[in-house]
Amino acid sequence: MKRVGNLWPRLTSWESLLESARLAARGKRKRADVARFLHELEPNLCRLQGSLLDGTYRPAGYRTFWITDPKPRQISAAPFRDRVVHHALTRTLEPVFEPRFTDFSFASRKGFGQHKALARARQACHTNRYVLKCDVRKYFPSIDHEILHDLIRRAVKCQDTLRLASLIVEASSPQEEATAYFAGDDLFTPFERRRGLPIGNQTSQFFANVYLNELDQFVLRELKPALYLRYVDDFLLFGDDKRVLRDMRERIQGLLSGLRLRLHEGKSRVYCCAEGVTFLGWRLLPHQMRLARGNVVRTRRRLRQMAREYHRGELGFGDIQARVQAWLGHASFGDTWTIRNRLFEQFTLIEAEHGRSARGRLEQQFKERPRLEPKQERANEP
Repeated sequence: MKRVGNLWPRLTSWESLLESARLAARGKRKRADVARFLHELEPNLCRLQGSLLDGTYRPAGYRTFWITDPKPRQISAAPFRDRVVHHALTRTLEPVFEPRFTDFSFASRKGFGQHKALARARQACHTNRYVLKCDVRKYFPSIDHEILHDLIRRAVKCQDTLRLASLIVEASSPQEEATAYFAGDDLFTPFERRRGLPIGNQTSQFFANVYLNELDQFVLRELKPALYLRYVDDFLLFGDDKRVLRDMRERIQGLLSGLRLRLHEGKSRVYCCAEGVTFLGWRLLPHQMRLARGNVVRTRRRLRQMAREYHRGELGFGDIQARVQAWLGHASFGDTWTIRNRLFEQFTLIEAEHGRSARGRLEQQFKERPRLEPKQERANEP
């Protein structure tokens, strides 16, 4: 495909920045920094647009913190002003890269998503004997800046847009250590090359798809498994021959080495579909899909934490209801009627002032609006 130019006027237009501010503020309008920016939206956008057009825009520093659920990860939060620019950049680049992406990359793309990936994988478990499950080791901290810049330049020739993308990538906050040596490296090579994108950035999610599009194209053109799908750095290849899938794993590792990435040895192997495979927090089997054990344990822990916060008066009933309804919408995608009932039998809300239990009221409201009818869901369970 031809490289695309003349993107800068679209990126820096008033309409683009206004829509980007709306998207960046979605679900976050009550945060202090977002509220301050929106309070004087037009002056702030005018200053931001001016700094982009005269070349003085520079990303500010990140606020960095760690989360431990489901595993320790470093999260870097950019100031709201920069998040507006991130959305403007990705909204401009998406139409350029979407025709280059495959239909088997499901993360952070309109019309795709986690549930579509799970539905596709569930069907493949029913029609194939084996699945090669792979995970890239420390993916975001390992993304090489020079390689990423080259991949973007292959599709974009607008110099101003390329300069902005480079600014955002190079301004990435330091990530967790991911030192690795590859063919041709000397002792100092891993320390001379800049690498790592902050988890949480809108641009990081988009660039993650750009980076591993090389893998998608290689698998579909060269390896040709019965089915392939990828969600960020987790991907599955299905087939009926275990040895062929193992050979595919070795060839994938060779391709990833050229991107200065490595497979996670403990999480990248061939599974028998009849015995099940865990993917995106679900246990997939030929005729059913259950929540993975770790997912259930974390949910139980969160319910208990919400009950404690409710009892202390730190969390309102409406907040709990919204969180649980969101989880139910996700959980009802699989065969989870029984586990949902068991979880809520253990979940009791006690009001701090009156000492009354709100469990009955909560359970009644949740059970009145299940995603599937009880009989239909029970029929899907073993």
